[in-house]
Amino acid sequence: MTALWQQPLTLPNGATLKNRIMMAPMTTYSSETNGDVSDQEIAYYARRAASGIGAVITACAYVQPQGAGFIYSIGAESDDRLPSLKRLAAAIKDNGSTAILQIFHAGRQSNGRVLNGGTPVSASAVAYPREGAETPRALTSDEVEETIRAFGEATRRAIEAGFDGVEIHGANTYLIHQFFSSHSNRRDDKWGQDRRAFPLAVTQEVKRVVSEIAPENFIVGYRFSPEENTDPGFTIEEKLNLIDQLADQTLDYLHISLGQFFDTSYTDEEGTSRIARFAEVINGRTPLVGVGSLNTKQQIDQAAASGYAELFAIGRPIVTDPEWYPKLVERKEELLLTEIDPTNQDALDIPDQLWEKILNVTGWFPVKQTSSK
Repeated sequence: MTALWQQPLTLPNGATLKNRIMMAPMTTYSSETNGDVSDQEIAYYARRAASGIGAVITACAYVQPQGAGFIYSIGAESDDRLPSLKRLAAAIKDNGSTAILQIFHAGRQSNGRVLNGGTPVSASAVAYPREGAETPRALTSDEVEETIRAFGEATRRAIEAGFDGVEIHGANTYLIHQFFSSHSNRRDDKWGQDRRAFPLAVTQEVKRVVSEIAPENFIVGYRFSPEENTDPGFTIEEKLNLIDQLADQTLDYLHISLGQFFDTSYTDEEGTSRIARFAEVINGRTPLVGVGSLNTKQQIDQAAASGYAELFAIGRPIVTDPEWYPKLVERKEELLLTEIDPTNQDALDIPDQLWEKILNVTGWFPVKQTSSK
């Protein structure tokens, strides 16, 4: 019998994914300085799309110049990026996978170095609680509206470039997350009085553009973090309320951001997993994408058997081994590459800048230790 995660899934809009495995969005740090996708990124995505996975969600693409969060990241902020975005969409689709562009704004998670001396922006002028974080400038009311429209414009570009969908990045402390957080949003206007207003407005603007110009089966997903571990910060109960509202927006999926699939809440003494609580609130209204240390067939089977998620996003395993999916399907787990071999970059089609990060950021990827003589 074919495992659940190998089976097709038809999304609410009628689009069908050939299986339930998605490549998780992971920053590549490898685009050109102007935001164009590099040749190395094209090869990186094409290789992994060709492995048979159902969908590839790209690294986050910024929707405004001041929304860039990293040097050498993907741009979707200008029509000048359309040729680049078309190359990226084609690289994924021509190799058999569904192509989803993740769109975002970094907000206060950016800095002057990334912004060429500019000041990062956010809901309020409150720095991220990290040593060395820059204090952002609070967006004006007009700028908030411009940013919402920028998400719509980036969606238009994704449609024109040939992508199959977009994922709104509302997670991981970026701007949408910042507007929802009581730590970063101290506003007294409508964007602060109801901290759900900005994420809901962005979602509605993206859906408006899709309804006007996209093919019928264009996918709209939304990624979210379940809670914050800061004081102040949003609780899991507050996020459950927002996700309850988003589940009524006829989205094609909701994508929870977790370190471990069965992680429990910071405040939950009963041990109920976060994903179980969100699955209960969503209650089948739209598919939920689960993520978090799903490295082996046994782990994915266990996640699928829980019934909490319909889709499964895989990050580091697919970077480490581009043929991860077919090896699992063909029951050849003994052939999986589980560590990055520092001598094996070309064989893995990993871009130079990402390769340097992998080798130098301790604990991010498992890296094979080589003996030095």
